[in-house]
Amino acid sequence: MKIVIQRVKRAQVSIDQQLHSSISQGLLLLVGVGPDDSKEDMDYAVRKIVNMRIFSDAEGKMNLSIKDIAGEILSISQFTLHADTKKGNRPAFVKAAPPEMASNFYDAFNLALQQEVPTRTGIFGADMQVELVNDGPVTIILDTKNR
Repeated sequence: MKIVIQRVKRAQVSIDQQLHSSISQGLLLLVGVGPDDSKEDMDYAVRKIVNMRIFSDAEGKMNLSIKDIAGEILSISQFTLHADTKKGNRPAFVKAAPPEMASNFYDAFNLALQQEVPTRTGIFGADMQVELVNDGPVTIILDTKNR
Protein backbone atom coordinates (compact mmCIF):
# COMPACT_ATOMS: atom_id res chain seq x y z
CA MET A 1 0.00 0.00 0.00
CA LYS A 2 1.08 3.52 -0.71
CA ILE A 3 -0.68 6.16 1.35
CA VAL A 4 -0.24 9.91 1.37
CA ILE A 5 -1.22 11.19 4.83
CA GLN A 6 -2.12 14.86 5.11
CA ARG A 7 -2.88 16.56 8.41
CA VAL A 8 -5.86 18.81 7.73
CA LYS A 9 -7.97 21.44 9.42
CA ARG A 10 -10.82 20.31 7.16
CA ALA A 11 -11.35 18.30 4.00
CA GLN A 12 -14.20 17.29 1.76
CA VAL A 13 -14.88 15.25 -1.34
CA SER A 14 -17.53 16.02 -3.95
CA ILE A 15 -18.83 13.76 -6.68
CA ASP A 16 -20.91 15.11 -9.59
CA GLN A 17 -20.81 18.54 -7.94
CA GLN A 18 -22.49 17.17 -4.80
CA LEU A 19 -20.79 17.04 -1.41
CA HIS A 20 -20.22 13.36 -0.59
CA SER A 21 -18.16 13.43 2.63
CA SER A 22 -16.39 15.94 4.82
CA ILE A 23 -14.34 16.04 8.00
CA SER A 24 -13.08 18.68 10.36
CA GLN A 25 -9.65 18.34 12.00
CA GLY A 26 -7.98 15.06 11.15
CA LEU A 27 -6.27 13.22 8.31
CA LEU A 28 -6.88 13.08 4.59
CA LEU A 29 -5.58 9.78 3.21
CA LEU A 30 -4.88 9.14 -0.47
CA VAL A 31 -4.77 5.34 -0.67
CA GLY A 32 -3.13 3.31 -3.43
CA VAL A 33 -3.46 -0.48 -3.41
CA GLY A 34 -0.89 -2.69 -5.11
CA PRO A 35 -1.45 -6.21 -6.49
CA ASP A 36 0.69 -7.83 -3.79
CA ASP A 37 -0.79 -5.98 -0.82
CA SER A 38 -1.87 -8.27 2.02
CA LYS A 39 -3.78 -8.18 5.27
CA GLU A 40 -0.40 -7.71 6.95
CA ASP A 41 0.11 -4.51 4.91
CA MET A 42 -3.37 -3.32 5.84
CA ASP A 43 -2.93 -4.03 9.56
CA TYR A 44 0.45 -2.27 9.55
CA ALA A 45 -0.99 0.80 7.78
CA VAL A 46 -3.97 1.08 10.13
CA ARG A 47 -1.75 0.71 13.20
CA LYS A 48 0.70 3.36 11.94
CA ILE A 49 -1.97 5.84 10.87
CA VAL A 50 -4.02 5.79 14.07
CA ASN A 51 -0.97 5.93 16.36
CA MET A 52 1.33 8.27 14.41
CA ARG A 53 2.08 11.31 16.57
CA ILE A 54 1.74 14.15 14.07
CA PHE A 55 -0.62 16.54 15.84
CA SER A 56 0.67 19.34 18.04
CA ASP A 57 0.46 19.24 21.82
CA ALA A 58 0.14 22.30 24.10
CA GLU A 59 3.84 23.11 23.57
CA GLY A 60 3.52 22.94 19.78
CA LYS A 61 5.40 19.63 19.45
CA MET A 62 4.07 16.89 17.19
CA ASN A 63 3.25 14.57 20.06
CA LEU A 64 -0.40 13.57 19.62
CA SER A 65 -2.11 10.97 17.45
CA ILE A 66 -5.42 11.27 15.65
CA LYS A 67 -6.93 9.22 18.48
CA ASP A 68 -5.54 11.67 21.06
CA ILE A 69 -7.23 14.65 19.40
CA ALA A 70 -10.49 12.76 18.64
CA GLY A 71 -9.95 13.56 14.96
CA GLU A 72 -11.53 12.12 11.83
CA ILE A 73 -10.22 10.48 8.66
CA LEU A 74 -11.26 11.10 5.07
CA SER A 75 -9.98 8.19 2.95
CA ILE A 76 -9.82 8.55 -0.84
CA SER A 77 -8.80 5.78 -3.27
CA GLN A 78 -5.87 6.88 -5.44
CA PHE A 79 -4.55 4.26 -7.86
CA THR A 80 -2.26 6.86 -9.45
CA LEU A 81 0.10 6.54 -6.47
CA HIS A 82 1.35 3.40 -8.24
CA ALA A 83 2.22 5.27 -11.44
CA ASP A 84 5.34 4.15 -13.27
CA THR A 85 6.92 7.22 -14.86
CA LYS A 86 10.24 5.74 -16.03
CA LYS A 87 9.40 5.50 -19.74
CA GLY A 88 7.94 8.25 -21.89
CA ASN A 89 5.62 10.98 -20.73
CA ARG A 90 2.47 8.98 -20.09
CA PRO A 91 2.38 7.24 -16.69
CA ALA A 92 1.66 3.52 -16.68
CA PHE A 93 -0.49 2.06 -13.93
CA VAL A 94 0.44 -1.62 -14.25
CA LYS A 95 1.75 -1.59 -10.66
CA ALA A 96 -1.71 -0.77 -9.29
CA ALA A 97 -3.98 -3.60 -8.17
CA PRO A 98 -6.77 -4.66 -10.53
CA PRO A 99 -9.94 -2.64 -9.81
CA GLU A 100 -11.98 -5.43 -8.16
CA MET A 101 -9.16 -6.44 -5.83
CA ALA A 102 -8.30 -2.81 -5.04
CA SER A 103 -11.94 -1.92 -4.32
CA ASN A 104 -12.39 -4.82 -1.90
CA PHE A 105 -9.06 -4.08 -0.20
CA TYR A 106 -9.87 -0.36 0.09
CA ASP A 107 -13.27 -1.17 1.64
CA ALA A 108 -11.68 -3.54 4.18
CA PHE A 109 -9.01 -0.95 4.99
CA ASN A 110 -11.66 1.68 5.68
CA LEU A 111 -13.65 -0.70 7.88
CA ALA A 112 -10.49 -1.41 9.90
CA LEU A 113 -9.83 2.33 10.26
CA GLN A 114 -13.45 2.90 11.32
CA GLN A 115 -12.92 0.52 14.25
CA GLU A 116 -10.31 2.99 15.56
CA VAL A 117 -11.29 6.47 14.35
CA PRO A 118 -14.38 7.98 12.68
CA THR A 119 -13.71 7.44 8.97
CA ARG A 120 -15.43 8.80 5.90
CA THR A 121 -14.66 7.92 2.30
CA GLY A 122 -15.02 8.82 -1.31
CA ILE A 123 -16.38 6.32 -3.83
CA PHE A 124 -13.92 3.91 -5.38
CA GLY A 125 -13.43 4.64 -9.07
CA ALA A 126 -15.50 7.82 -9.08
CA ASP A 127 -14.33 11.14 -10.52
CA MET A 128 -13.88 13.03 -7.24
CA GLN A 129 -13.02 16.60 -6.39
CA VAL A 130 -11.10 16.76 -3.11
CA GLU A 131 -10.70 20.01 -1.21
CA LEU A 132 -8.57 20.47 1.88
CA VAL A 133 -7.00 22.98 4.19
CA ASN A 134 -3.64 21.42 4.98
CA ASP A 135 -2.55 21.93 8.59
CA GLY A 136 1.13 22.75 8.95
CA PRO A 137 1.47 21.68 6.20
CA VAL A 138 2.20 18.15 7.35
CA THR A 139 2.28 15.51 4.61
CA ILE A 140 3.74 12.03 5.12
CA ILE A 141 4.12 9.15 2.68
CA LEU A 142 3.57 5.65 4.07
CA ASP A 143 4.69 2.73 1.90
CA THR A 144 3.96 -0.58 3.60
CA LYS A 145 6.56 -2.32 1.43
CA ASN A 146 9.36 -0.08 2.81
CA ARG A 147 9.24 -0.76 6.54
